[in-house]
Amino acid sequence: MNKARYTQEVPEDRRDILRILENHKKPVKVMILGGVDSGKTTLATFLANELLSLGFKVAVIDSDIGQKGILPPATISLGFPDVLFESFGEIRAYKHYFVGSITPNQFFGEMIAGVKILTEEAEKKADVTIIDTTGLISGSGVELKRMKIETVKPDILIALQRANELEPILKLFEGKIQIFRLKVSDRARKFNREERREIRKEKWREYFKDSKTYTIDLSQLIISGTQLFQGEEINENEKSLLEALFKWLIIHGRKIGEKYFVIKADVANIPRQVDKNVLQYFDFEKLSNLVLGLIDRDGFCLGLGILKFINFRDMRAEILTPLDEETMKNVREIRFGRIRVREDGEELGLLDRNAL
Repeated sequence: MNKARYTQEVPEDRRDILRILENHKKPVKVMILGGVDSGKTTLATFLANELLSLGFKVAVIDSDIGQKGILPPATISLGFPDVLFESFGEIRAYKHYFVGSITPNQFFGEMIAGVKILTEEAEKKADVTIIDTTGLISGSGVELKRMKIETVKPDILIALQRANELEPILKLFEGKIQIFRLKVSDRARKFNREERREIRKEKWREYFKDSKTYTIDLSQLIISGTQLFQGEEINENEKSLLEALFKWLIIHGRKIGEKYFVIKADVANIPRQVDKNVLQYFDFEKLSNLVLGLIDRDGFCLGLGILKFINFRDMRAEILTPLDEETMKNVREIRFGRIRVREDGEELGLLDRNAL
């Protein structure tokens, strides 16, 4: 299911934007801002199709990581549609950047870097680059959008507003970037949280439907996005002491500077007082079904995997992914995400950025 579909039944001000883009000096970068369910993707779909019809080379960057049209979720994706399309779901991704979550909170760095890098890729080929963004526009979202705009430097900002909710962002760029303020269309439909979750579930399921399991030698790859293998492995004395103190089975442990980080399983149901400045711990069972980014030598995400099991002693992991064997040969890095998902699309929860 895709929330937004191509329609030519749009308010006239959308056609005014189209005429401006048609006559604008090329290449041109367009960033669309708006809150949740404000019609950003619908507008992006309209503009991309109309520009394609006019003969322009169009790039679409889908950075709405929680409501992705271009699969998979938890990534930022770049596509170059060459024929008219009904929805983002029909666009074949050219490149992905791995974020590892379905919410930008705690992942501002990845959001900014991903859009910047993919925009640079888009500019190599496209006349018009259209950047679709998340609906996080208040609180910390103002700072995210500010930093993203400052980094990407779009030529045009299109702001879809119900009232004046985008003004804290827009006033920062008044007189610096060409800004177009549009009213949210009366046709824009609102989706509740459960509907959003079901849409994501269908997209996860679609993405992983033809997956197979690979056994990966982690010692042959770069591991990022986690402190699992930073520092030095704890010795047997340290392991035994921690197990005795906290009634844990320690599956894996590292000493990073002066702090310990352990993967554990409980062997007793007892209250524990842990000084988190000295010791950080993570439950072994929560590693299962964690989303991973399978990264190539250039830092782009070839696709996603689901971690099924990890053997720390042998440095082997079982990963479920739709990538074929030839593509897997190009994986140089495994990057840990912060969302747990089953291959049937069921989300098992988000992890804190600092949990791993």
